[in-house]
Amino acid sequence: MKVAKRIESIPPYLFAEIDKLKAKARAAGIDVIDLGIGDPDQPTPDHIIEALYQAAKNPANHRYPPYEGTQELKAAIARWYKERHNVDLDPETEVLVLIGSKEGIAHIFLAYVDPGDITLVTDPGYPVYRVGTLLAGGIPEAVPLLPENGYLPDFQNIPPDMARKAKLMFLNYPNNPTAATATPEFFAEAVTFAREHDLIICHDAAYLETTFDGYQAPSFLAAPGAKEVGIEFHSLSKPYNMTGWRVGFAVGNWDILAALSIVKTNVDSGVFNAVQEAAVAALTGPQDLITRQNNIYAARRDAIIDGLNSLGWNLEKTRGTFYVWAPVPRGYDSKGFAAALLEKAGVNVTPGVGYGQNGEGYFRIALTVTEDRMREAVKRIRRNFPDLKF
Repeated sequence: MKVAKRIESIPPYLFAEIDKLKAKARAAGIDVIDLGIGDPDQPTPDHIIEALYQAAKNPANHRYPPYEGTQELKAAIARWYKERHNVDLDPETEVLVLIGSKEGIAHIFLAYVDPGDITLVTDPGYPVYRVGTLLAGGIPEAVPLLPENGYLPDFQNIPPDMARKAKLMFLNYPNNPTAATATPEFFAEAVTFAREHDLIICHDAAYLETTFDGYQAPSFLAAPGAKEVGIEFHSLSKPYNMTGWRVGFAVGNWDILAALSIVKTNVDSGVFNAVQEAAVAALTGPQDLITRQNNIYAARRDAIIDGLNSLGWNLEKTRGTFYVWAPVPRGYDSKGFAAALLEKAGVNVTPGVGYGQNGEGYFRIALTVTEDRMREAVKRIRRNFPDLKF
């Protein structure tokens, strides 16, 4: 039985493969410190859980939900965006509820990419940008994110012919996997680039609220003219510890959202109403929980960066996401070093090459274990890798 050609072009999902390696290590009796997948370890706040519980008992919520989201949730999203990012949104036309932002990101390619069409995909970057293009029959063209440019794409170095042919471009700041941040000026430049080449900007803002040391990340939609050329994907997963709940949203240009909605309404039936009521509770409830959560991540960031620097790394403190992006020591590639860490030290990290060719030579750490476990990871690396060279 032969699978579709589109499947033949797609590698196994990075984190599914990592899960297999972790399971093998644990089966061998290794106490694995998991710094791999970016899944918050703190519980969802009680008031959100209570809202789900009460809503789930209501028989009216046991039926199909509205395809594009409830009016209450869309209104809450619009108010939240105005309060946190000073962005005005029409909840009727400029807000679309998603089954987690990953779902919407994957489906936007089906809405706009025909076989042979080009997309501009930042490299290193979240693997779904590339895979979503391939599933739609498109051609993902890598846009390098280089340390010397602060891991921002250099719009001037994108070949003009490629830019003219491209249907859309994905950006993601604060950035996964590099933890880089962007400025309002950068987003203004992105708007200009989109206008010049008649392409769509899709900004993945999953980590917009995960910031440290007084820094607040700007929304792409706050840039003048952004709603004319693009949309922003957001999620409740990271700021409210709701990864398993699968609820997010896309906001911005109503034409782009309308096309995405056509795909969605034909392939899914929306988010369970009780989850949407819980999402309203998250967005309208106490927001200081985000600050408390970020303080936890900042302490973990300090523990791992200070620890790695004591072993010979030279890492700067990050301002956003809950990741640390670090170069592999001399003599290793990214997969080799990740495998050695797991085998010798029981420390699981994500090899940078899983995020694209320009991720080779790096590995990603997720700040999703306690400070004590972070420090224990450093101790294990020191004990098992005494002669690291950089």
